[in-house]
Amino acid sequence: MVSHAPTSGSDDPLDIHGVVPPTITAFHEDESVDYEQTAAHAEYVVDGGAHGVFPLGTNGEGPMLGGEESDRAIEAVVDAVGDRVPVIAGVGAPSTHQTLRRAEAAEQAGADGLVVVTPYYFPLDHDAALRHYRRVCAATDLPVYVYHIPSKTGNSLSLDTVDELATIDNLVGIKDSSKNVPWLGQAIDAHPELTFLSGSDSLLFPGLEVGCSGMVSAVANVFPEIVVDLYDAYDEGDEARARELQSQVYDIRDALKRGPYMAGVKTALSLRGFDAGDLRDPLTTMDEEDTAALEADLEELGLL
Repeated sequence: MVSHAPTSGSDDPLDIHGVVPPTITAFHEDESVDYEQTAAHAEYVVDGGAHGVFPLGTNGEGPMLGGEESDRAIEAVVDAVGDRVPVIAGVGAPSTHQTLRRAEAAEQAGADGLVVVTPYYFPLDHDAALRHYRRVCAATDLPVYVYHIPSKTGNSLSLDTVDELATIDNLVGIKDSSKNVPWLGQAIDAHPELTFLSGSDSLLFPGLEVGCSGMVSAVANVFPEIVVDLYDAYDEGDEARARELQSQVYDIRDALKRGPYMAGVKTALSLRGFDAGDLRDPLTTMDEEDTAALEADLEELGLL
């Protein structure tokens, strides 16, 4: 039970709160999906104390997977941890048509909720965003969480659009990776019925302070115990300890950002003894020099 930390939105049937890592998708050497290791990573973070899992987000390389691959990955994660924590699966796509198909498949695979990224590549205005989310929500009985990450999608949702989205019956939350704290604070203030999840490791403690009930943390993909400790400290009312742990997360985040985009998480996992495989092309993993530097960073932080 939540004590000091913010509670989830009153409309959220899953009560999403705490640490919800955006779990990785593992690949074999030929770039085919390694479903067994993908499921094993979900178990890894849940064993580390995670309160839920979010497969096929950005860290899960969701946009890189085809339809059948996505379906099987979600099913593997649900089979592995679905009886322990909520599984909120990423199903977003550039078109509403694609998103509807992925949402239906994720529901059939046993996901507890759907995370629907704002459609990307093409510009999206207020009316188009509303039409998209209304159609997706009408097509599923599952709770839907908006994934707001304008730096990647090119589409930002206005506060007026959020007001309209909040009227959709089974749209119950927003995972915000905009890093726009004034926007996030105003959205939370206006909509206590919605669950808000902070989507950046730079804003775990600040996110709790402004009212996020949970955190989608890339650092938690590698060091779930540290981010869980941060959340638990905050929930117990020990904000000084939570601040200290946020400082540690900043250091880890800086280390993981070394080298090619998103390579740090899988490389750090390998340094902890978990084989996550490579990223799928055109994303690349770290070379030997960057890997050695990351290892040195993590050793200096006392994490290896």
